Amino acid sequence: MPRAAATKARKQATQERSRATVEALLAATARVLVREGYDRASTNKIAAAAGVSVGSLYQYFPSKEALVAAVQDRHVEHMLSEVRATMTQAVHRPLPEAARELVRVMIAAHAVSPKLHRVLVEQIPRVRGLAQIERVGEEALSMTRVYLGAHASSLAVEDLEMAAFIVVTCVEALTHAAVLYRPALLGDESFVDEVTAVVIRYLGYRAPEGDAGERA
Repeated sequence: MPRAAATKARKQATQERSRATVEALLAATARVLVREGYDRASTNKIAAAAGVSVGSLYQYFPSKEALVAAVQDRHVEHMLSEVRATMTQAVHRPLPEAARELVRVMIAAHAVSPKLHRVLVEQIPRVRGLAQIERVGEEALSMTRVYLGAHASSLAVEDLEMAAFIVVTCVEALTHAAVLYRPALLGDESFVDEVTAVVIRYLGYRAPEGDAGERA
């Protein structure tokens, strides 16, 4: 049985020059993946794109898989930073505003290097599966569950665990499909409007009595 490729970096870059080399290698890996696809990408092509020798590449990464894993980690962290920042701010807002923010943040998260995202989702399950990408949805699910619990009195749904799952999965699926097949929708405000409306209708939102702004 063949040994699995190493997917961890050999060493951490601590000096400025070393960090610059690692940054160049990761940026080059992303470019090569988008241009060539996973199967055609190679350490030779990545090193050439980064402007370093293959020997320098192997000082930091033992394989193509390790480079791809590092790029995947960075991509996911960028996506998570979008989700965390927006969902934290939206927790005290009424549902129409919070739902729109959820839709916007999921679009923004998936729009971080959408061409790279497509390669990572469609071509890279052999490296570490989709577990890293799925972290984004899991964090959005957790935050959405907390939000629904805090605003349960204004919602028609009763099973908040299920409701959070349906909301996040629906938004995730629509956003993911837009990234993969209809990228023009990512900048279309009507797409945000329609997905937000789906969420609000499903949850059966009822504006608190006396809130003239919500009734208007």
